[in-house]
Formats: sequence, structure tokens, C-alpha cells
Amino acid sequence: MNKKSFLYRVFDLYYDGFRHMRLGKTLWAIILIKLFVIFVILKLFFFPNFIKQHADEGHEADFVATQVLHDN
Repeated sequence: MNKKSFLYRVFDLYYDGFRHMRLGKTLWAIILIKLFVIFVILKLFFFPNFIKQHADEGHEADFVATQVLHDN
């Protein structure tokens, strides 16, 4: 890659910045752990797939439509 190209300079900026981080690496680890907890753990235990449990396979759209119309 040409060292004067825009993409190389952007890559070099981030690479150099992450290479010299000390506290930042710990903060990024905390952020990634929190995202894992939010999107994986909470999804598994607190947000079950309600439509899959109550609708017949292939008729999910009909189930949602009837639920929306009857819940007025």
C-alpha cells in the first residue's frame, strides 16, 4: 500500500493509537463485555422468541396481523 494514500494514513493513525494505549485497552475490554452481556445474555434469558412459540411455522405474518388487529 502506498504510504501517501488516504487509506494507509487512516489505518496508520488507528494502529498507532491502539498500539500505545494503556488505559484504553481496559476500557475497550469493559465496553466489549458490556455489549456481550446486553446482546447475548439478556436476549437469551429475558427476550424469548414469542412469535416462534405461538405461531405455526410459515404463518408468522398472519399471527402478527391477528394480534395487532385484536389488541385494540
